[in-house]
Amino acid sequence: MKLTNEVKTALLAIVAIVLLVFGYSFLKGNNLLDNNRNFFAVYNDVEGLAVSSPVTINGLQVGTVTDIDFLDGKGRILVTMNVQNDFQFSKDSKARIYGGDLIGGKSMAIIPDYQGENAKSGDTLVGDIDEGLLELVNDRLKPLQEKIENAVVSADSLITSINQVLEPETRDNIKGSIANLNETMASFKSAANNLDGILQKNSGKLDRTFTNLDELSSNLNSFSDTLSKVEVNRLVGEFEGVIKDFRGIADGLNNGEGTAGKLLKDDKVYDNLDRATKQLEELLQDIKLNPKRYVHFSVFGKNAGEYEAPKDSLK
Repeated sequence: MKLTNEVKTALLAIVAIVLLVFGYSFLKGNNLLDNNRNFFAVYNDVEGLAVSSPVTINGLQVGTVTDIDFLDGKGRILVTMNVQNDFQFSKDSKARIYGGDLIGGKSMAIIPDYQGENAKSGDTLVGDIDEGLLELVNDRLKPLQEKIENAVVSADSLITSINQVLEPETRDNIKGSIANLNETMASFKSAANNLDGILQKNSGKLDRTFTNLDELSSNLNSFSDTLSKVEVNRLVGEFEGVIKDFRGIADGLNNGEGTAGKLLKDDKVYDNLDRATKQLEELLQDIKLNPKRYVHFSVFGKNAGEYEAPKDSLK
């Protein structure tokens, strides 16, 4: 049977189409000759997952994402996965979208569950989304962003308040205060230099002063040592004896013992002393008023006249 050119062309086109399908599937990671399993998962947001993204189990790639499309009018998305590995897991396993960074995209991981009925081709797994690097960074940066914004607002308010307070007159006063402060610091510097010069000029005197203070401290220590060696108990005992003697003398005086005691306590002695004193005073008065009675000088031996009592004689 001779094939016409039209039949040859049709067969060639069919073979080309078959090769194209196989090649396209192979490039997508699907081998049409293998007995693969297809699983589905439903998401509200696929978070940047793309067709041909790898599907892994425990980090090992077992397939690829073959299709992503809307499931219904509510915006839910159906993801189709092709698994070439015959690793068994239950239909309660999760299909988790994970990853995502500044360079790569999202990936699909099947979190196997070994309890329950094994999953079969066409089953729908539980959709799950894991936070990627960008989401974590955004979650961490969002509070920081809010704090920075609040700080910027506060700084703006503070600057506005400062501008309102710092009127031209106030700014001039501040400048004057700073200038005065500079002058004060210069004065302090000059005083410090003068003080340094005084210390340098009188360093010898200061050394002698400190030496004298050291010697005085040594003398005080020696005096303290001398005091510590004094027999304090003996001195206290002797002092108590002296006090006891004085106390005995005082008791004797109070009791009228001895001449001094009688002088203090005996009324007769006091009266006698009082009379003697009075008589001595009368004698002295009489001598003063009538000296001729007691002292008489006569060159020719004339007799003394009769005694005349003094007019102002003491009674």
